[in-house]
Amino acid sequence: QVQLVESGGGLVQAGGSLRLSCAASGLTFSSYAMGWFRQAPGKERDFVGLIPKSRGAAEYADFVKGRFTISRDSAKNTVYLQMNSLKPEDTAVYYCAASIHGSGLANPTRYNYWGQGTQVTVSS
Repeated sequence: QVQLVESGGGLVQAGGSLRLSCAASGLTFSSYAMGWFRQAPGKERDFVGLIPKSRGAAEYADFVKGRFTISRDSAKNTVYLQMNSLKPEDTAVYYCAASIHGSGLANPTRYNYWGQGTQVTVSS
């Protein structure tokens, strides 16, 4: 029933930009916070950022340092991750996720639904 469909991953040069999209269906979009996570081989799944279920400011991991921006389009049931000034260490599989919970959202276990993941590779 619930489906999160990601797009926008690929290969990008260091210093470049990429925008990931996550289209949600089968759920009431406004009832879910949307998060982004990433995981590189042999590493933990890291919290990247989130945007609240309705109105409110997005929250980000410290390593973003103003480079990434999360937004959501309620009319399209879609959340975006705009990534600028990309670095090789940003290379990872990126996942979007939906959570009906209101706290602890840096923890991936708090999310109810997950996208399939999309590979982002940043070349030097």
